[in-house]
Amino acid sequence: MKYFLNECTPAESTAVTTWLQADAGNEKYFNELLQVWQQGAVLGKESDINTDAAWQRFQHKINPTVAASKTRTIITWQRVAAIFILVAGLALIAYWSMSDTIKPVVAMATDAVVTDTLPDGSVVTLNKGASLQYPAAFTKDKRPVQLKGEAFFAITPNKNKPFEITVNDVLVRVVGTSFNIKTVGNRTEVIVETGRVEVIRNKQRVLLNPGEQIITGAENEPLKKDTVSDGLYNYYRTKEFVCNNTPLWKLVEKLNEAYKTTIIIDNPELKQLLLTATFSNESLDKVLEVVALTFSIKVVKEGDRILLR
Repeated sequence: MKYFLNECTPAESTAVTTWLQADAGNEKYFNELLQVWQQGAVLGKESDINTDAAWQRFQHKINPTVAASKTRTIITWQRVAAIFILVAGLALIAYWSMSDTIKPVVAMATDAVVTDTLPDGSVVTLNKGASLQYPAAFTKDKRPVQLKGEAFFAITPNKNKPFEITVNDVLVRVVGTSFNIKTVGNRTEVIVETGRVEVIRNKQRVLLNPGEQIITGAENEPLKKDTVSDGLYNYYRTKEFVCNNTPLWKLVEKLNEAYKTTIIIDNPELKQLLLTATFSNESLDKVLEVVALTFSIKVVKEGDRILLR
Protein backbone atom coordinates (compact mmCIF):
# COMPACT_ATOMS: atom_id res chain seq x y z
CA MET A 1 0.00 0.00 0.00
CA LYS A 2 2.82 2.40 0.88
CA TYR A 3 4.27 1.83 -2.61
CA PHE A 4 1.08 3.00 -4.36
CA LEU A 5 0.80 6.00 -2.03
CA ASN A 6 4.41 7.01 -2.75
CA GLU A 7 5.20 6.68 0.95
CA CYS A 8 8.00 4.12 0.59
CA THR A 9 11.54 4.86 1.66
CA PRO A 10 14.23 4.53 -1.04
CA ALA A 11 15.21 1.16 0.42
CA GLU A 12 11.63 -0.12 0.32
CA SER A 13 11.17 1.04 -3.27
CA THR A 14 14.40 -0.71 -4.24
CA ALA A 15 13.19 -3.92 -2.62
CA VAL A 16 9.94 -3.84 -4.60
CA THR A 17 11.77 -3.10 -7.85
CA THR A 18 14.18 -5.98 -7.27
CA TRP A 19 11.26 -8.35 -6.68
CA LEU A 20 9.52 -7.20 -9.85
CA GLN A 21 12.63 -7.79 -11.96
CA ALA A 22 13.23 -11.23 -10.52
CA ASP A 23 10.37 -12.95 -12.37
CA ALA A 24 7.90 -12.07 -15.14
CA GLY A 25 5.10 -13.61 -13.09
CA ASN A 26 5.81 -11.16 -10.27
CA GLU A 27 5.26 -8.24 -12.63
CA LYS A 28 1.98 -9.75 -13.85
CA TYR A 29 0.64 -10.11 -10.34
CA PHE A 30 1.83 -6.62 -9.48
CA ASN A 31 -0.05 -5.14 -12.45
CA GLU A 32 -3.22 -6.96 -11.37
CA LEU A 33 -2.82 -5.47 -7.92
CA LEU A 34 -2.27 -2.03 -9.39
CA GLN A 35 -5.51 -2.32 -11.36
CA VAL A 36 -7.35 -3.28 -8.18
CA TRP A 37 -5.87 -0.30 -6.39
CA GLN A 38 -6.73 2.16 -9.18
CA GLN A 39 -10.23 0.80 -9.57
CA GLY A 40 -10.74 1.15 -5.82
CA ALA A 41 -9.69 4.78 -5.98
CA VAL A 42 -12.23 5.47 -8.75
CA LEU A 43 -15.02 3.73 -6.87
CA GLY A 44 -14.25 5.78 -3.80
CA LYS A 45 -14.64 9.06 -5.67
CA GLU A 46 -17.71 8.31 -7.84
CA SER A 47 -20.56 7.83 -5.42
CA ASP A 48 -23.17 7.47 -8.16
CA ILE A 49 -21.55 4.46 -9.76
CA ASN A 50 -23.06 1.03 -9.41
CA THR A 51 -20.36 -0.69 -7.38
CA ASP A 52 -21.60 -4.20 -8.13
CA ALA A 53 -21.60 -3.56 -11.85
CA ALA A 54 -18.20 -1.88 -11.72
CA TRP A 55 -16.80 -4.83 -9.86
CA GLN A 56 -18.20 -7.23 -12.48
CA ARG A 57 -16.62 -5.17 -15.26
CA PHE A 58 -13.33 -5.13 -13.41
CA GLN A 59 -13.43 -8.88 -12.95
CA HIS A 60 -13.94 -9.31 -16.70
CA LYS A 61 -10.97 -7.02 -17.42
CA ILE A 62 -8.62 -9.14 -15.29
CA ASN A 63 -9.99 -12.53 -16.25
CA PRO A 64 -13.18 -13.14 -18.24
CA THR A 65 -13.77 -16.42 -16.48
CA VAL A 66 -13.71 -14.90 -13.01
CA ALA A 67 -17.28 -13.68 -13.10
CA ALA A 68 -18.50 -17.15 -13.99
CA SER A 69 -16.63 -18.92 -11.23
CA LYS A 70 -16.80 -18.14 -7.53
CA THR A 71 -13.79 -20.35 -6.93
CA ARG A 72 -11.69 -18.39 -9.40
CA THR A 73 -12.72 -15.17 -7.64
CA ILE A 74 -11.43 -16.51 -4.34
CA ILE A 75 -8.15 -17.58 -5.96
CA THR A 76 -7.69 -14.13 -7.52
CA TRP A 77 -8.17 -12.42 -4.19
CA GLN A 78 -5.74 -14.88 -2.63
CA ARG A 79 -3.20 -13.73 -5.18
CA VAL A 80 -3.91 -10.09 -4.35
CA ALA A 81 -3.55 -10.78 -0.64
CA ALA A 82 -0.32 -12.69 -1.27
CA ILE A 83 1.08 -9.74 -3.22
CA PHE A 84 0.20 -7.35 -0.42
CA ILE A 85 1.95 -9.60 2.07
CA LEU A 86 4.96 -10.05 -0.20
CA VAL A 87 5.39 -6.33 -0.86
CA ALA A 88 5.09 -5.55 2.83
CA GLY A 89 7.50 -8.34 3.67
CA LEU A 90 10.08 -7.17 1.16
CA ALA A 91 9.86 -3.65 2.51
CA LEU A 92 10.30 -4.91 6.05
CA ILE A 93 13.30 -7.02 5.08
CA ALA A 94 14.86 -4.02 3.36
CA TYR A 95 14.34 -1.95 6.49
CA TRP A 96 15.84 -4.63 8.72
CA SER A 97 18.82 -5.20 6.43
CA MET A 98 19.70 -1.51 6.57
CA SER A 99 19.07 -1.11 10.29
CA ASP A 100 22.47 -2.65 11.09
CA THR A 101 24.22 0.43 9.75
CA ILE A 102 21.59 3.17 9.76
CA LYS A 103 20.43 2.99 13.36
CA PRO A 104 23.23 1.75 15.61
CA VAL A 105 22.74 1.70 19.37
CA VAL A 106 25.54 2.86 21.65
CA ALA A 107 25.78 1.75 25.27
CA MET A 108 28.21 3.76 27.40
CA ALA A 109 29.58 3.49 30.93
CA THR A 110 31.04 6.73 32.24
CA ASP A 111 31.43 6.89 36.02
CA ALA A 112 29.66 3.62 36.82
CA VAL A 113 29.56 0.03 35.58
CA VAL A 114 26.66 -0.54 33.15
CA THR A 115 24.86 -3.77 32.22
CA ASP A 116 22.96 -3.91 28.95
CA THR A 117 20.90 -6.57 27.16
CA LEU A 118 21.48 -6.86 23.41
CA PRO A 119 18.77 -7.60 20.78
CA ASP A 120 19.55 -11.34 20.83
CA GLY A 121 19.29 -11.60 24.62
CA SER A 122 23.04 -11.56 25.20
CA VAL A 123 24.14 -9.57 28.25
CA VAL A 124 27.15 -7.27 28.35
CA THR A 125 28.65 -5.57 31.40
CA LEU A 126 30.67 -2.46 30.57
CA ASN A 127 33.43 -1.31 32.88
CA LYS A 128 33.77 2.40 33.60
CA GLY A 129 34.76 4.39 30.52
CA ALA A 130 33.76 1.65 28.07
CA SER A 131 31.34 1.85 25.15
CA LEU A 132 29.68 -0.69 22.88
CA GLN A 133 28.07 -0.03 19.50
CA TYR A 134 25.61 -2.56 18.10
CA PRO A 135 22.70 -2.66 15.60
CA ALA A 136 19.10 -2.26 16.71
CA ALA A 137 18.48 -5.79 15.41
CA PHE A 138 20.79 -8.62 14.35
CA THR A 139 19.23 -9.35 10.97
CA LYS A 140 22.07 -10.79 8.91
CA ASP A 141 24.14 -13.97 9.20
CA LYS A 142 26.20 -12.64 12.11
CA ARG A 143 25.89 -10.47 15.22
CA PRO A 144 28.47 -7.67 14.91
CA VAL A 145 29.37 -5.19 17.69
CA GLN A 146 32.21 -2.75 18.28
CA LEU A 147 33.87 -2.33 21.67
CA LYS A 148 36.02 0.35 23.23
CA GLY A 149 37.37 -0.21 26.74
CA GLU A 150 36.53 -3.27 28.83
CA ALA A 151 33.45 -5.47 28.92
CA PHE A 152 32.27 -8.91 30.00
CA PHE A 153 30.01 -10.76 27.54
CA ALA A 154 27.51 -13.55 28.23
CA ILE A 155 26.43 -14.56 24.72
CA THR A 156 23.16 -16.25 23.81
CA PRO A 157 24.01 -19.40 21.78
CA ASN A 158 23.21 -19.37 18.06
CA LYS A 159 25.33 -21.66 15.87
CA ASN A 160 23.87 -20.20 12.68
CA LYS A 161 24.66 -16.61 13.60
CA PRO A 162 28.07 -16.11 15.26
CA PHE A 163 28.63 -13.16 17.57
CA GLU A 164 31.54 -10.94 16.49
CA ILE A 165 33.29 -8.22 18.48
CA THR A 166 35.59 -5.81 16.68
CA VAL A 167 38.11 -4.21 19.05
CA ASN A 168 41.26 -2.43 17.88
CA ASP A 169 42.70 -4.64 15.12
CA VAL A 170 41.27 -7.82 16.62
CA LEU A 171 38.12 -9.77 15.75
CA VAL A 172 36.65 -12.00 18.46
CA ARG A 173 34.13 -14.56 17.20
CA VAL A 174 31.92 -16.77 19.37
CA VAL A 175 28.72 -18.80 19.14
CA GLY A 176 27.62 -18.89 22.77
CA THR A 177 30.01 -18.34 25.65
CA SER A 178 31.17 -15.91 28.35
CA PHE A 179 34.41 -13.97 28.27
CA ASN A 180 36.11 -10.68 29.12
CA ILE A 181 37.71 -8.25 26.69
CA LYS A 182 39.88 -5.32 27.72
CA THR A 183 41.67 -2.73 25.62
CA VAL A 184 44.36 -0.30 26.71
CA GLY A 185 45.64 1.70 23.77
CA ASN A 186 46.47 -0.80 21.01
CA ARG A 187 46.75 -3.68 23.48
CA THR A 188 43.86 -6.14 23.66
CA GLU A 189 43.29 -8.81 26.30
CA VAL A 190 40.75 -11.65 25.89
CA ILE A 191 39.99 -14.02 28.78
CA VAL A 192 37.54 -16.92 28.38
CA GLU A 193 35.35 -18.00 31.28
CA THR A 194 33.06 -20.55 29.58
CA GLY A 195 32.77 -22.00 26.08
CA ARG A 196 35.22 -21.40 23.26
CA VAL A 197 36.33 -18.13 21.68
CA GLU A 198 38.12 -17.56 18.38
CA VAL A 199 40.54 -14.63 18.25
CA ILE A 200 41.50 -13.37 14.80
CA ARG A 201 44.20 -10.82 14.03
CA ASN A 202 45.39 -10.26 10.47
CA LYS A 203 45.71 -13.85 9.20
CA GLN A 204 46.27 -15.41 12.61
CA ARG A 205 43.55 -17.44 14.33
CA VAL A 206 43.70 -18.82 17.86
CA LEU A 207 41.01 -20.79 19.67
CA LEU A 208 40.69 -20.13 23.41
CA ASN A 209 39.14 -22.50 25.94
CA PRO A 210 37.94 -21.74 29.49
CA GLY A 211 40.72 -20.42 31.69
CA GLU A 212 42.83 -19.26 28.74
CA GLN A 213 43.72 -15.77 27.55
CA ILE A 214 45.47 -13.83 24.82
CA ILE A 215 47.18 -10.47 25.17
CA THR A 216 48.09 -8.91 21.85
CA GLY A 217 51.54 -7.41 21.38
CA ALA A 218 53.11 -5.70 18.40
CA GLU A 219 51.25 -5.81 15.10
CA ASN A 220 53.29 -8.65 13.57
CA GLU A 221 53.87 -10.50 16.82
CA PRO A 222 52.35 -14.02 16.83
CA LEU A 223 49.24 -14.57 18.94
CA LYS A 224 50.06 -16.70 21.96
CA LYS A 225 47.55 -17.99 24.46
CA ASP A 226 48.24 -18.43 28.15
CA THR A 227 46.41 -19.72 31.23
CA VAL A 228 44.60 -17.54 33.76
CA SER A 229 44.86 -18.55 37.40
CA ASP A 230 43.17 -15.63 39.15
CA GLY A 231 39.88 -13.75 38.88
CA LEU A 232 41.15 -10.19 39.01
CA TYR A 233 39.65 -9.43 35.60
CA ASN A 234 36.18 -9.82 37.11
CA TYR A 235 36.54 -7.26 39.90
CA TYR A 236 34.23 -4.69 38.29
CA ARG A 237 31.40 -7.24 38.01
CA THR A 238 31.80 -9.22 41.22
CA LYS A 239 33.26 -6.50 43.51
CA GLU A 240 35.93 -9.05 44.43
CA PHE A 241 39.68 -9.18 43.98
CA VAL A 242 40.52 -12.88 43.67
CA CYS A 243 44.24 -13.65 43.90
CA ASN A 244 45.64 -17.15 43.41
CA ASN A 245 49.43 -17.08 43.53
CA THR A 246 49.08 -13.70 41.89
CA PRO A 247 52.15 -11.44 41.70
CA LEU A 248 51.83 -8.27 43.75
CA TRP A 249 52.37 -6.00 40.75
CA LYS A 250 49.23 -7.43 39.08
CA LEU A 251 47.05 -6.80 42.14
CA VAL A 252 48.43 -3.25 42.41
CA GLU A 253 47.58 -2.66 38.77
CA LYS A 254 43.94 -3.63 39.37
CA LEU A 255 43.73 -1.60 42.59
CA ASN A 256 44.92 1.52 40.77
CA GLU A 257 42.36 0.91 38.07
CA ALA A 258 39.48 0.22 40.43
CA TYR A 259 40.11 2.94 43.03
CA LYS A 260 41.54 5.56 40.64
CA THR A 261 44.64 5.90 42.78
CA THR A 262 48.41 5.73 42.33
CA ILE A 263 50.04 2.87 44.17
CA ILE A 264 53.75 2.42 43.46
CA ILE A 265 55.84 -0.58 44.42
CA ASP A 266 58.87 1.37 45.55
CA ASN A 267 61.02 -1.70 46.06
CA PRO A 268 61.37 -3.72 42.78
CA GLU A 269 62.00 -6.90 44.78
CA LEU A 270 58.41 -6.83 45.99
CA LYS A 271 56.81 -6.95 42.55
CA GLN A 272 56.95 -10.72 42.13
CA LEU A 273 55.72 -11.62 45.61
CA LEU A 274 52.84 -14.10 45.22
CA LEU A 275 49.55 -13.53 47.02
CA THR A 276 46.61 -15.87 47.54
CA ALA A 277 43.61 -14.07 48.97
CA THR A 278 40.08 -12.89 48.17
CA PHE A 279 38.95 -9.36 48.99
CA SER A 280 35.16 -8.93 48.87
CA ASN A 281 33.82 -5.37 48.96
CA GLU A 282 36.83 -4.24 50.97
CA SER A 283 38.10 -0.68 51.18
CA LEU A 284 41.47 0.16 49.63
CA ASP A 285 42.95 0.75 53.09
CA LYS A 286 41.82 -2.71 54.23
CA VAL A 287 43.34 -4.41 51.18
CA LEU A 288 46.66 -2.62 51.67
CA GLU A 289 46.62 -3.50 55.36
CA VAL A 290 46.35 -7.22 54.54
CA VAL A 291 49.10 -6.91 51.93
CA ALA A 292 51.38 -5.14 54.42
CA LEU A 293 50.83 -7.78 57.11
CA THR A 294 51.25 -10.66 54.67
CA PHE A 295 54.59 -9.53 53.30
CA SER A 296 55.83 -7.42 56.24
CA ILE A 297 56.11 -4.31 54.12
CA LYS A 298 55.36 -0.65 54.76
CA VAL A 299 52.58 1.40 53.23
CA VAL A 300 53.58 5.05 52.98
CA LYS A 301 51.26 7.81 51.75
CA GLU A 302 52.93 10.77 50.07
CA GLY A 303 50.40 13.27 48.73
CA ASP A 304 48.36 11.50 46.06
CA ARG A 305 50.72 8.55 45.93
CA ILE A 306 50.87 5.36 48.01
CA LEU A 307 54.28 3.71 48.22
CA LEU A 308 54.88 0.06 49.05
CA ARG A 309 58.32 -0.47 50.62
